[in-house]
Amino acid sequence: MQLQDWRVTSGCNGHGYVHSNRPKRRTQQKKPISNPSLKGKPVNREISTPNVYSARQISVPAGLRFAGIVLGGSIFLAVCAHISIPLWFTPVPLTLQPFGVLLLGLLLSPRLAGTTLLAYLAEGAAGLPVFAPGSGLGIAHLLGPTGGYLMAYPVAACLIAVLWQRSTHSLTWALLSSALGDLMILAGGALWLAARTHLSLGSALALAIGPFLPGEALKISASAGIATGWRRIHR
Repeated sequence: MQLQDWRVTSGCNGHGYVHSNRPKRRTQQKKPISNPSLKGKPVNREISTPNVYSARQISVPAGLRFAGIVLGGSIFLAVCAHISIPLWFTPVPLTLQPFGVLLLGLLLSPRLAGTTLLAYLAEGAAGLPVFAPGSGLGIAHLLGPTGGYLMAYPVAACLIAVLWQRSTHSLTWALLSSALGDLMILAGGALWLAARTHLSLGSALALAIGPFLPGEALKISASAGIATGWRRIHR
């Protein structure tokens, strides 16, 4: 049975209704806007947004980042080296170089720490003014009375980084790692000074280690505190 369309009129036939054969209009449904380049991604049906890359998708190449950290670490060590106070009773000046080594060992991986310290020594051997002032430049400084400290830096930084990474990352472990690394630096400096100047081992220990113990304790505490605080912030 076919339904008929009726509409109300004022008047016309006796029943007040008039039969209408006018066809109904069919409303066309709007097709959703599609974008082939955004297939599989949610798209607003009214406004299609372009496919843009977020900042997280833009990453620095690993090699460039590695080189940047090495360069920045060597510059930091050079700045620490130039904060130096010469002492009249020993050829070894008081500098912040050991503090820089301890801090880099705690903040970097063993590979990064060792590479940074080797790059620093290479820069100094090439004649760049990155070592502490007063003992010459280049190879002359590296092989001078204080060269034992410098040559112990890469090994000490790697040792600190290995101990710190395998620890529970507590302040106690940071202090212990820094203390062992600093002890290696002092021992290397004393042994080299004894061999270079033909001093007895007791005299070399008195000149290369004894006067610096209070300052080294402060450097160990400062580097350990900074490293543990940095880890808590970036945990």
